[in-house]
Amino acid sequence: MATGAADAAVTTDLAIGGMTCAACVNRVEKRLGRLEGVSATVNLATGRARISHPPHVTPDELVASVERAGYTAELPPPPEPAAGERPPDGAEPTDSGADRERQRQREHLLVTALLAVPVLVLSMVPALQFRNWQWLCFALAAPVATWSAWPFHLRALRNLRHSAATMDTLVSLGVAASFGWSAYALFLGGAGVPGMTMPFTLLPTADNGTAHVYLEAAVGVPLFVLTGRFLEARARHGTGAALRSLAGLTVKDVAVRDGATERLVPLGQLGVGQVFVVRPGERVATDGTVVEGSSAVDLSLVTGESEPVEVGPGSRVTGGAVNAGGLLLVRATAVGADTQLARITQMVTEAQAGKAGAQRLADAVAGAFVPVVLALAATVLGFWLGAGADPQAAVTACVAVLVVACPCALGLATPTALMAATGRGAQLGVLVSGPQALEALRHIDTVVLDKTGTLTSGRMSVTAVTAVPDGIGEEAVLRLAGAVEEGSEHPLGRAITSYAKKSLSVQALPPVREFSAVAGQGVRGEVDGHLVEVRSPGDELTGELARALAAAEAAAHTPVLVRVDGVPEAVVAVGDLVRPGSYRAVDRLRRLGVRPVLATGDREATARAVAAQLGIDDVHARCTPEDKAALVREAKARGHRVAVIGDGVNDAAALAGADLGIAMGGGTDVAIGAADVTLVRGDIEAVADAVRLARRTLGTIRVNLLWAFGYNALTVPLAAVGLLNPMVAAAAMSASSLLVVGNSLRLRTWRPTRGPSPGGPRRATRGGTR
Repeated sequence: MATGAADAAVTTDLAIGGMTCAACVNRVEKRLGRLEGVSATVNLATGRARISHPPHVTPDELVASVERAGYTAELPPPPEPAAGERPPDGAEPTDSGADRERQRQREHLLVTALLAVPVLVLSMVPALQFRNWQWLCFALAAPVATWSAWPFHLRALRNLRHSAATMDTLVSLGVAASFGWSAYALFLGGAGVPGMTMPFTLLPTADNGTAHVYLEAAVGVPLFVLTGRFLEARARHGTGAALRSLAGLTVKDVAVRDGATERLVPLGQLGVGQVFVVRPGERVATDGTVVEGSSAVDLSLVTGESEPVEVGPGSRVTGGAVNAGGLLLVRATAVGADTQLARITQMVTEAQAGKAGAQRLADAVAGAFVPVVLALAATVLGFWLGAGADPQAAVTACVAVLVVACPCALGLATPTALMAATGRGAQLGVLVSGPQALEALRHIDTVVLDKTGTLTSGRMSVTAVTAVPDGIGEEAVLRLAGAVEEGSEHPLGRAITSYAKKSLSVQALPPVREFSAVAGQGVRGEVDGHLVEVRSPGDELTGELARALAAAEAAAHTPVLVRVDGVPEAVVAVGDLVRPGSYRAVDRLRRLGVRPVLATGDREATARAVAAQLGIDDVHARCTPEDKAALVREAKARGHRVAVIGDGVNDAAALAGADLGIAMGGGTDVAIGAADVTLVRGDIEAVADAVRLARRTLGTIRVNLLWAFGYNALTVPLAAVGLLNPMVAAAAMSASSLLVVGNSLRLRTWRPTRGPSPGGPRRATRGGTR
């Protein structure tokens, strides 16, 4: 799919066919890069190319360029339908083509194994070698060396026409040389005489003047390589399991409520503003707001949060969540690509298309790797023959060099780890935009934290109610104060009313007469024959209420005085509650070597109170958006690697200017758009999880690349000096790729370790005045 404006670069994704190793990746990128203004990133694990190009370069030109390099290319099939979308009529799931290809590979491998295994057994177990066994092996090996290995031969010939060489070239030459030498030995070298036996050895040898047959190498090389690639494909399919599970969260049909009637319609026909029904056990069709009913919804597959979330009228729900309780009526607020689930899927997909810096180096090395191996194989053959060695031993060493070399592992080192890590991160509620973000996560040493909506919930709540000992009592105070504040639009008033209804377990409070509000002072009204005032406290408080006032101000809460018939009855403290886990999140970041900094637009006293309770020493209050951006620039100028965590428009500039921007999932679209990482579940503790996942992922990539380089550095010289049988070399080459993929797959099961909650307060507040 292509996107972009007429005056800007366009991005196009292509599905590339026929790539088998990192040399292929390097070649496709170079070929596309020859087009003016075009740059491409090709991913071996996904078989996709992401291409940035000028608008005048069409997708057809890009496809033609790839085909000239000897590969197939096409625009990828449509993605899995997001919430609110339906596939076109007659369209098949996108995995069906991949399933058919895996089935074809499985059948190909099965036939190859049936033909190759008898050859391997007879060649490796001399006791089973009957009269003329070698001719039976030759008959079985011929279809393996031709039909089974035909994909390698075909791609090698295609590469030859384009003056290029890849892993397929090495395999094709190895099989052809092994089978050709065996044919020579059988027909001309004396190995075809009845009663001939051949001992099996891991080292190439020649004795008694009779040429040995290496049919076991001729069948073993394609068998092991095909087995390795089949297992690689299955493993790479596994790394995308998280992405497929996200795509599987959609529903096909939705029950739309229209007045008193209800009708079942395809999901694609659901529009914004329509009300739909979610019954117990069903998935929420799309993002929306609950208009009727209450229940608990399970968001674990969307946000990684295992605890069900209680929802009721006014609560927002996410498409893909499972209704675990009662019947809900939900008004759709987003459909199709605008839903949270669709955005998550898109971010994971884009992240998996990128490359880490280390992989770019590996791809560059792989581009020259195959020609170097071919030159080395020719050199080994010439050296052995020039040194007077038996031609059989010379050919065997040459074939072993061709077969053992493995650029595949170099190409798979990063993309498989990245696919597994981004998928696992999505399951845990951490969306990473790409490998650059992972690298930045690993190196950050300073994190600038916004307060409201990041460390705190961003919503005002009652934190304490202190009633006079000989007064009307806390319950009566809440009933009267909540009733009066129900007519107020002030956040403090809404917090008091909500707390009163919840504490008293009532749906409605008493009616109010003669309600009035005085800006900056409070509200008043008559309830049950009493004059009730809810206002800012003055200097008239004494005793218990004075102490409650002082405690609220010390904690940077907002104290509110409730007077009934002119008599002070209670002080209500209102503040912004800290998100669950904020203290633990800050503590874990500090333990990871990351210094926390609080930057907020709130007043100094509130910022200091929050920072003191969370253990943050570096505090910046009354910060404008420009101040936050300047703070980031100053920290970077001092050599720090800075991350910024925020959720609002005022954080966008700082998020964009930081080495790494981290947005809260419930924040504004501007903040999320400026960030490199998004915390879907809105849990700041996930930041520490993201840092640890990044470090584990990049560690895995380094191990993969170390193994890929080290394997070739060790095995190619062994093969060159004649210490590797070609069949053993083929098995080692396949094992190399499997080890890399298997190491990456370990990231799918990675779990964040969260120790017991550190001591210390769990709540901080946000001040304010009326």
